[in-house]
Amino acid sequence: MPRTIDSKKTAMLELASLRPIIWAPQTLRELRNFPKMVKREFGRALQFAQAGDKHPAAKPLKGFGGGGILEIVEDYNRGSYRGVYTVRFKEALYVLHVFQKKSKKGIETARSDVNLIKERLKWATQNHATKSG
Repeated sequence: MPRTIDSKKTAMLELASLRPIIWAPQTLRELRNFPKMVKREFGRALQFAQAGDKHPAAKPLKGFGGGGILEIVEDYNRGSYRGVYTVRFKEALYVLHVFQKKSKKGIETARSDVNLIKERLKWATQNHATKSG
């Protein structure tokens, strides 16, 4: 007789296989101040990443060597919002920075934001090494 798995158990198994999200200091607090629509889209992108997939709007962040650091851009009400996270670590997803882009010239990320992302990536690497070592 074939064995069936009910949908509740399937959902629990799917949740158990998602990578946990670890938020860099201040990042979750910053995200909570964003418009609801922006938070929803960032949340969807993170859900894709937790499941090991890439959201269609997620792009590798330039200057970080490859696809391990991703950026999601959401435009809302004449503002541009960015979320940066890393998928470099198999066991966890680290959200490094969320911010509203203030620069009016070009699409380039401000140097101060890039420096903060670099600092938080170092923090994530150290944090990950401590937890998995």
